[in-house]
Amino acid sequence: MRNTVEIVGIKVDKVDFLEAQAKVKEFLIGDAFNMIFTPNSEILIDAVKDRQLGDILNKAQLVIPDGIGVVIASKFYGTPLKERVTGVDLSAEILRVGAAMGSRLFLLGAAQASLELAAEKISKNYKGIHIVGTRNGYFSEDEEEEIVQEIQSSQADILFVGLGAPKQEKFIYQYKDKLGVKIAIGIGGGIDILSGTAKRAPEFYQRAGLEWFYRLLKQPSRFMRMTKLPKFILLALIDAVFSRD
Repeated sequence: MRNTVEIVGIKVDKVDFLEAQAKVKEFLIGDAFNMIFTPNSEILIDAVKDRQLGDILNKAQLVIPDGIGVVIASKFYGTPLKERVTGVDLSAEILRVGAAMGSRLFLLGAAQASLELAAEKISKNYKGIHIVGTRNGYFSEDEEEEIVQEIQSSQADILFVGLGAPKQEKFIYQYKDKLGVKIAIGIGGGIDILSGTAKRAPEFYQRAGLEWFYRLLKQPSRFMRMTKLPKFILLALIDAVFSRD
């Protein structure tokens, strides 16, 4: 039975990294289709406005707290999350576990050059993973059925979808009955990180939960997006107070 805390109407799993790792192994051993989503504060505040996105997040088999703001907000509800579990770290763990099991991987998203480089590095760093298909993230809605058929035909066990939120979550949910995979996870810009074309924040910022601040320093144009963090914290505080009544 899942142990979750509901934050602004979205159920987030109360798991640490080792528990998330165990869920990944469970999913890959089984035959069922499993959705893994990795919301941060920005995605959760968007889910409040976009109820379709909120409903999709709540239908996932595993929802991890990707942002430090989500961990902070959980404390308002009296059932704090154990720790931040990032989508980047969990994606790497999926590859590690999948490599040990000889799993098949399909990569969807990012620019073609980054996608090819990511596939090359995964094959080199996670021997045992079989990359059975790739498709860049530049496609029209009319091409989606063809892409879904390609994924299904590849007989992939794992699908990494790096289309950005909420497109990746909606894509996974819309085609969940046709993909034929065991794990479908939305990884945002994770393909660029796997390829090395984008860099994570230094470890200090990661440990301090300040990756958002590092990204802001590197990309001041993200300022307006970052204003969602204090808005989310305030929204969660109000929601937590009223949910107790």
